[in-house]
Amino acid sequence: MNRRHLLKLGALSAVAVAGGGYWALGRGEVPGEVSLAGARQVLAALVDQSLVSLEGWSPTEVFNHCAQSIEYSISGYPELKPAWFRASVGPMAFGLFASRGAMRHGLAEAIPGAAPLSEPASQALALQRLQRAFEAFAGYRGELRPHFAYGELSHADYAQAHVLHLYNHLSLIRPA
Repeated sequence: MNRRHLLKLGALSAVAVAGGGYWALGRGEVPGEVSLAGARQVLAALVDQSLVSLEGWSPTEVFNHCAQSIEYSISGYPELKPAWFRASVGPMAFGLFASRGAMRHGLAEAIPGAAPLSEPASQALALQRLQRAFEAFAGYRGELRPHFAYGELSHADYAQAHVLHLYNHLSLIRPA
């Protein structure tokens, strides 16, 4: 098989997988409006609640992880996927999530190169960190850093990504 055929086959396979993924991705119930304001309302409702995770990370770790992602969009991610990924597969995945209004990803996958999810150690302080991260992002008007997988995103696209990311993680968190 020559290189041209291999590239065509690869492109067609990616389109088929993405198309199948589009229809397989459930919309599910979102806990709030898919906006920065909606996410802040959802987080405000979690204050002073005792929470548990159905599996994987604790609520504290989830809040620290989501805060890291928002903070890294401003300061820069510690590690990036290869440029070819950030120019092809990554944007295609984000486009799929954005069009469906839902994200589905590995809920125990740390951001490559990120600090451990142990600080702050209490649920209340981790939730405050996440709330501060959303507030800082909402007011940030500088240049945003490339997402480690999706590549370059506008402020509006990053806002949507952060909210969908949070909502995906909250799907495993319940009141104790």
